[in-house]
Parts: sequence; C-alpha cells; structure tokens
Amino acid sequence: MIDPLSVFLLLISASTPILFAALGELVVERAGVLNLGVEGMMITGALAGFAAAYASGNPFLGFLVAAVAGAAISLLFAALTQLFLANQVASGLALTLFGLGLAAMFGKPFEGVKAPPMPIGPLRINWIVWLGLAMVPVVWWFLNRTRRGLVLRGVGENHEAAHALGYDVRVTRLAAIAFGGAMAGIGGAFISIATVLQWTEGMTAGAGWIALAIVVFSNWTAAGVLAGAWLFGGVTVLQLRLQAAGVQVPVQLLSMAPYLATIIVLVAISARQKYSRRAGAAAPGSLGTNFHALR
Repeated sequence: MIDPLSVFLLLISASTPILFAALGELVVERAGVLNLGVEGMMITGALAGFAAAYASGNPFLGFLVAAVAGAAISLLFAALTQLFLANQVASGLALTLFGLGLAAMFGKPFEGVKAPPMPIGPLRINWIVWLGLAMVPVVWWFLNRTRRGLVLRGVGENHEAAHALGYDVRVTRLAAIAFGGAMAGIGGAFISIATVLQWTEGMTAGAGWIALAIVVFSNWTAAGVLAGAWLFGGVTVLQLRLQAAGVQVPVQLLSMAPYLATIIVLVAISARQKYSRRAGAAAPGSLGTNFHALR
C-alpha cells in the first residue's frame, strides 16, 4: 500500500534543486534581468560543493562553497550585461556553456568517489530540503514587504524611472544576479551531495532550463514557483515509481516525462497569453532590457 506521506516527502525532496534555482531566478527576473545561465551555475555549484564536501567531510560546508561558486560565476554574466551592456540572452547561453565546460574539465578527479552522508532532519529528510521550503516565504516577504524588495521590483518594472528617483539600477541588479547564482549553486550541490551522492559529468541534466520555465509558469511569484517545482517533483516521483513497479513502458519515455510535462505547461501558458489580454501582465516591464545610464 502506498504511504501518501512518504510520497509527499519524496516529492518535496525531488523538487528541491529546481526550487532553489527557480527562486533565485525569480529574484533576478524581478530585477529586470533575464539570465539563461542557470544550468551553468547549477553544474558549477554541483562540482564545487561536492569537491568541498568530499575534501572536508562536511556536507554543509559543501553547500556554502557551492553558493559562493554559483555567485562568483554569475558575476561574469553580471559584468558582461550590466557593465559592458552585452546581450542578456547571448551572455546567459555563453554562461551555461562555460559552466558545463568548466565542470567537465575540473570534475574528472572526483568521479567515482562518494559524498559524505547528510544529517537527517525532521521526518527523515535532510535540512537543505527544509531550507528550500523556508526560502519561499522569505523571498515572498523580501519582494513584497521590504523597501529593498520594492526597489528591486521597481527597477525591474521601469529602470529609467527608478534611476530618475535616485536608485542605483546597476547595484540592485548586480546583487540580484549574485543571489540568483548562489541559489542555483545550492540547487546544483543538492543533486551531487544529497541526491546522487557522487559527481557525474552533466548531472544537472537540464534542471536549470526547467527552473527558467517554472519562473514563467509561476507568473513571477514565489508561491507559483513552489507549485511549479512540486509539479516537476511529482512527475519525477511518478516516473521513478512506475519504473520500480516494472510498468511496460520504455525507460526513455519515462525519463522524459518531467520535461514533457514542463513543455505542456509552457504551451498552455502561451495559449493563455494569446487569448487573454491580462495574461503575462505579471512579467517585469524591463525584463531583458539593458540599462543605459547616460541615455
């Protein structure tokens, strides 16, 4: 007999990497920046976190190092787009390729070794899962109830108006990008330290792209990000359950189920935007637009 609580705990654990990365990208996009480099930041965090955890024997130190590594590599994107005004889409894609290549080059010595065990928290799931859930109300509160959060949203809606009011658009966006990088790094480290328990090249397997899709699915809200991450986690758990039950379906088809569900959701969102004038109104007005201070 299936235990609903056990299934739910598996669901929230499976959704944790996506939840961290999507919450970080939510803050970035609320500041008016479109960073398509989430996959690159996640794989960088996965390697850096695993290496630190393996070398120190402390998985929590691994997550800290992963956050720093994710933030550090995100600042490359920040420098290109906020200082040199490079195209955000091209810079984000370049960051993904750079992160994947960097991880592949430096990850070879860590193949075949195991991560140190994670301490178990309440309900027999690790503490990072609970941290991810706690970040949902924290991000909501920051964006909706703090002055800095409202300034960040103002920058994302109309950076020219925010600049005219005396707010530093570039500093605000740099901070948002660094936060997004740190969150993506933690999400990547969760895969290597707490899920797979070892380093494998390309182990993020498109999770960064799913996180980007979930931000759109959420209408740029923290609660929507949680719902989207749980949807992805639920489909992932269903896929694993069907495989374990020996259902006569090709493994490749089951493995693609989470990504197929994401595509279906995005198609539904696109259809809604086509037939509803109000759909998409939650998207920040300056999303993807560089700020020219001298213009």
